[in-house]
Amino acid sequence: MSASFGAFLPTLVRRERGSLAATLLAPPIALAVATILNLGLYVLMGRDPAAVVYAMLLEPLLSWASFSEVLLKAGPLLLIAQGLAIGFRAKVFNIGAEGQFILGAIFASAIPVWFPQATGQWIWPVMLLLGAAGGALWASLTAFWRVRLNANEILVSLMLSLVAAQLLNYLLLGPWKDPNGFNFPQSVMFQYDAMVPLLIPGTRVNVSLLLTIVLSIAAWIFMQKSFIGYKLKVGGLAPRAAGYAGFNQGWAIWLCLLIGGCAAGLAGAAEVAGPLGQLQRSISTGYGYAAIIVAYLGGLHPIGIVFSALIMAALYIGGDNAMVSANLPIAAVRVFQGSLLAAYLIAVAFVRYRLEWRRLAYRSQA
Repeated sequence: MSASFGAFLPTLVRRERGSLAATLLAPPIALAVATILNLGLYVLMGRDPAAVVYAMLLEPLLSWASFSEVLLKAGPLLLIAQGLAIGFRAKVFNIGAEGQFILGAIFASAIPVWFPQATGQWIWPVMLLLGAAGGALWASLTAFWRVRLNANEILVSLMLSLVAAQLLNYLLLGPWKDPNGFNFPQSVMFQYDAMVPLLIPGTRVNVSLLLTIVLSIAAWIFMQKSFIGYKLKVGGLAPRAAGYAGFNQGWAIWLCLLIGGCAAGLAGAAEVAGPLGQLQRSISTGYGYAAIIVAYLGGLHPIGIVFSALIMAALYIGGDNAMVSANLPIAAVRVFQGSLLAAYLIAVAFVRYRLEWRRLAYRSQA
């Protein structure tokens, strides 16, 4: 004699087509959920949640001086995220943008460090080009290992970021250390012609922001209007179909990693030739990792990434404010960034999938 039993288990079933409204609502919902969760964390930490919300989310937008700093922070985040998003849509996961950012800063710094007396308006454009080349060169190592040796690009690019950080330490503690810098690990201050010109007088926002906007438009045209961008998207959505159509996966990996590395290296060059004015160990502030959050929060779309870069930049500036005015530790700011990405990924999962309760039946012999 047998009896049938059943248990209901939740199952995610892919939707035939995601809702456009749900897709657009996913980022603000994720931001709201992350904010609520982190407010609870701040209460448990004994902090005033109202003071934290004001300092972190409102204060960066209430004055032109604060908002100009948001624009300054948004520049490298936007540039790196646009480069990474091209690869992510093709399922090429470059996680080592932080290392490529550092190499771009190192390559760009070579001119003012080796030729501190050089003059001329040619210096800062050449520095930006060298920075882009340095980031692309560092990314090419990952591309080689991935294509030729079938190594995982996530692990290789991430490990190379650690190598880049040690190379930076070596240079600033050794041959590139400023002899008049009171033993601080930093290079000499760059000359005037090695600095990117200011874009908005009275602020620290420079021409690199304008360049970033132009490259964001170029990224949109590349991914939405070009045949190469179409091939990359097809390769990410349906790799087997792309292979049957003759698309070369190795070529796509090289292209995506070089674009991501070039963007990150350019951002690193703009950072040392802009607000810093010298090569420092503090150049490695996590832009490369935060840009991953920016890319996904923007839905891997060039236009969405512009808005998510502004949000993340405001969180950076607001986090600095909250550490001073609300006595919030830096770790709490990073937790907010991480929870924002987690909330977004969960929201996107429910945009693409629906939850169904299915009965799991099994028989028991009596």
